[in-house]
Amino acid sequence: MTTAEDICVHARIHGRVQGVFYRAWTQRTAQALGLAGWVRNRRDGTVEALFRGSRQAVEEMLRRAEEGPPAARVERIDAREVPCDTADTPSGFEVRPTA
Repeated sequence: MTTAEDICVHARIHGRVQGVFYRAWTQRTAQALGLAGWVRNRRDGTVEALFRGSRQAVEEMLRRAEEGPPAARVERIDAREVPCDTADTPSGFEVRPTA
């Protein structure tokens, strides 16, 4: 459930994050934290995500994303807050096709 106090953060995760179940892990973790949004692979080898929820839950997601699933090796995360009224946010958290 989203509220007026929600924040939206667009993130780009760099490192060994494809072929290691990073998207599935992100979906499960985001759902456990009560976040809405999406995750997808990018053709440049990064993973892109949008997280929407309470500031505390989004910050916790970003903290966990620094490690990711066991086989991942995250080098860095570029994250920025974006206006929620312009963010393309589904009601749940989904895995999207590669862009």
